Amino acid sequence: MPRRDAVLVLTGAPGAGKTTVAGLLTLRRERAVHIESDAFFRFIAKGYVDPWRPEAHEQNTTVMQILGDAAVRYARAGYWTIIDGIVIPGWFLEPLRDLIGSAGFDVAYAVLRPPLSVAAERAAHRGSDPLARRGVVEQLWNSFSDMGPLESHVIELTERQTPDEMARIVAERLERGTLTL
Repeated sequence: MPRRDAVLVLTGAPGAGKTTVAGLLTLRRERAVHIESDAFFRFIAKGYVDPWRPEAHEQNTTVMQILGDAAVRYARAGYWTIIDGIVIPGWFLEPLRDLIGSAGFDVAYAVLRPPLSVAAERAAHRGSDPLARRGVVEQLWNSFSDMGPLESHVIELTERQTPDEMARIVAERLERGTLTL
């Protein structure tokens, strides 16, 4: 398992399996916290902007700062902490990493990347959730298609892998330290 003080940022497009895998990973630890970033966006009662729109940048920055603060507080209390959300490099990964790192915690970053067709099919089961729309899934999936220097943090998934297998792969990569930023 990861170092006690590492915070895992588990990301990928809608339908990648982030929430399921994060839930399974937390079951492997005695003290663990699963922070779902979607919940932090739902806290906005008025003035909400769909996070994938360019005009949402200020809102998204605020949400990510609050989410990072929460992660640090849990980690300080001795909980292994997983942040589950769409954390795209060049937008929010770096500020989130810097916030958590400045508090003295290592940050691990794992990108779950199933085929686009698999992510779109899974997301479609979310009903009226805007993240279920094929165009939104495709836009966000493309954000993770070329990770440049962070490609080593990608976990390529197949349509046949079970959530348990995906969680095992993430846990093994954490153990080896290959996901630490």
